[in-house]
Amino acid sequence: MSFPQHRPRRLRTTPAMRRLTAENRLAPAELILPAFIREGLTEPNPIASMPGVVQHTTDTLKRAAAEAVELGVGGIMLFGIPAARDAEGTASLDPDGVLNKAIRDVRAEVGDDLVVMSDVCLDEFTDHGHCGVLDANGYVDNDATLDIYARMAVAQADAGAHVLGPSGMMDGQIGVIRDALEDAGHVNTAVIAYAAKYASAFYGPFREAVDSQLKGDRRTYQMDAANRREAIQEVELDLAEGADMVMVKPAMSYLDILADVADMSPVPVAAYQISGEYAMIEAAAANGWIDRRAAVTESVLGIRRAGANMVLTYWASELAGWLKES
Repeated sequence: MSFPQHRPRRLRTTPAMRRLTAENRLAPAELILPAFIREGLTEPNPIASMPGVVQHTTDTLKRAAAEAVELGVGGIMLFGIPAARDAEGTASLDPDGVLNKAIRDVRAEVGDDLVVMSDVCLDEFTDHGHCGVLDANGYVDNDATLDIYARMAVAQADAGAHVLGPSGMMDGQIGVIRDALEDAGHVNTAVIAYAAKYASAFYGPFREAVDSQLKGDRRTYQMDAANRREAIQEVELDLAEGADMVMVKPAMSYLDILADVADMSPVPVAAYQISGEYAMIEAAAANGWIDRRAAVTESVLGIRRAGANMVLTYWASELAGWLKES
């Protein structure tokens, strides 16, 4: 007996058919909104290289968080920009500092209706722009940095963060932070490990967003773009130290890494659609070269298809609004 030839095009004939047979879908709850707050602002400050994104004031940040809740967005990741910096980023430890205050403000606004995440890293707080303190030779001192990360993590947990995101790529950072949280009684505070974070050319607009003081690069501690197997090693180390979630960053040029991590990870996997990815699509759309809404949606869907359970994207709220319309 012979069977008629299967024709995949039969399953593409109408929008309804395509929706019915789609292998992957987007939902607002899978999206995380990165948000910046800058100390001392009285009005939100537009970020020129990221059209539509701003450095927030306290009031506009709270409104953005409330809007995210209304739209069903899953979480918000907070980054703070202090008025004063020093070599050790001591403003990161101040309970009333810009980031810790922002965490308290957002939690007061949204409670537990939105997962409040915060960045555990020193690059926004140091006058040299590196993710840790420097030794006498100008290299990042891994262990001295871990001591500050531990205190920074406890301060953010004290402020009310549901999830802490150590993004500095220091060896041992997850274990040190997990131990510090346990000792401080924050047994329910989760940690999302920036497990595979690459030194990328696509971070450029983010440097403007946080007013980075960096001169040079971070290639001595962030991963080399040429390496694939190493990412699994980094993830395994973070899992062994107690990571509750793991992240791949950037997303666009590292979808192979994301797929590898998704295949082996026993915990949820996030991917960060970073500032350069955002800026390229916005620039092309502004020139009329691509359909903005279609490109934004496709770009995030591609990250989900590669295996991300959640996506950090600057379009989180806008995309969630589109998804609710459809």
